[in-house]
Amino acid sequence: MSETLSPENNGVNSGLDALVAEASANAGGGEEAVTPVNAQKNRPLYQSRQKVYPKLVHGNFRKLKWIVMALTLGVYYTLPWIRWERAPGLPDQAVLLDFPARRFYFFFLEIWPQEFYYITGLLILAALGLFLLTSVAGRVWCGYTCPQTVWTDLFIHIERFWEGDRSARIRRDKQKFKPANLARKLGKHLSWMLVAIATGGAFVFYFDDAPTLAQQFLHFDAAPVAYTFVALFAFTTYLLGGLAREQVCIYMCPWPRIQGAMFDEESLLVSYEIDRGEPRGPHKKGASWDDRGDCIDCGQCVAACPMGIDIRDGMQLECIQCALCIDACNEIMDRVERPRGLIGYDTIQNMERRKNGEKPRFRIIRPRTILYTAVWALVGIIMLVALLNRDTQTISVLADRNPLFVQLSDGSIRNGFEVKIINKEHKPQAFDVSLDGLKGAVLLRGGATDADNTEVDVAPDDLASAKFFVALPADRLGQLKSGEAAFTFKATNLETGEVSSKEVNFKGPEK
Repeated sequence: MSETLSPENNGVNSGLDALVAEASANAGGGEEAVTPVNAQKNRPLYQSRQKVYPKLVHGNFRKLKWIVMALTLGVYYTLPWIRWERAPGLPDQAVLLDFPARRFYFFFLEIWPQEFYYITGLLILAALGLFLLTSVAGRVWCGYTCPQTVWTDLFIHIERFWEGDRSARIRRDKQKFKPANLARKLGKHLSWMLVAIATGGAFVFYFDDAPTLAQQFLHFDAAPVAYTFVALFAFTTYLLGGLAREQVCIYMCPWPRIQGAMFDEESLLVSYEIDRGEPRGPHKKGASWDDRGDCIDCGQCVAACPMGIDIRDGMQLECIQCALCIDACNEIMDRVERPRGLIGYDTIQNMERRKNGEKPRFRIIRPRTILYTAVWALVGIIMLVALLNRDTQTISVLADRNPLFVQLSDGSIRNGFEVKIINKEHKPQAFDVSLDGLKGAVLLRGGATDADNTEVDVAPDDLASAKFFVALPADRLGQLKSGEAAFTFKATNLETGEVSSKEVNFKGPEK
């Protein structure tokens, strides 16, 4: 007796019935037809959200997403607890954004406010890497490692644990006021809130010593700002990962619009092989596959999609390239004994090649990817050279603004300066401050008459500030052009001999 593998057949018993039923309209079972979010025609200006019920699928890409989720969440939650030994008096947290001390610690690297260009460089490297990855394999960042995707996937898994898979969730939503359903939904939302609070708590651990802050949370004596940010990030995680979900990717995130400029005809994208799948339609077991496509129109690719789209409609802004539709379709192809890959990673150019009878091929190395790689490597080399030649000491000088200068009784002109010396070494250092470029000038420490008192001691990994005055005798005022003259402050490390300098202006009367 033949069986029809189609959404209209509810009596299949070939082992495919459970899969097909997910995509069919079954009034008795509380099912809904699989309708892509973007399939409606003549949409109004505003349309209420149609809830998406993604179905659990099994396959290589689903396994990969589990692995990536475990790795990314593991790194996020455990990184603040990793210890890194530094000099006495410095924090031993491997990754720490220490705003009170104005430091950013990242394992062996310590970034001061004056070195924020390192952060800029890292962001540029990340952006260029993302451009390169997108040009090669589409929005794989969005599909696997984007925080919105990772937490949404986690929240969907929690929802599936409490309410069951797709068909069960649809049925429970139709009967949501039943006590058993209310209890399950309460458990789901409480679980979401626990994950959201853990997410917000882990985030604030990056800004303070994690063990200390955790103890303060347990004893309810942490700073109010810590509780505020935990609540803020918990709320946003719960809202975006649990409630908004695909709406964030479609309407809030700018990357779907930007990524269109990164693709070309050789970019690998999740695609439906229309030349192989069409014409689609129901298929009876044992019937011939001649004069028809391999797609049986079961709708499992749509049921598996977390964005609720139909990949068979072609490239779409909503598609995050998660490849779950590939797993769903491969499972169906195995059951109907047709080759896998009806939905898979493919290029626009390969579609044209098959249409023209040519053999498909993949070109990863092409002008676009070469350009991104070259620029990425250039920025990386610049960053590496800057890091290897990083100064261990710096000097900054701030001139007094009120008054700009003082004329003394002997006719000399005096300027005041605040000299700040940063010692990036993990041990104390002594520096000798001197002048260069202003003939006859006398350097005085803090208004004292002792011109030899120019040594400044700086604690390990710290900054020291000292007040200096520079006096220019009356017979040397001819150096002032238009009321000022440039000269240089120098700070010489008495142990290593390393010299840091800063050019400033000496102010005086214009005539």
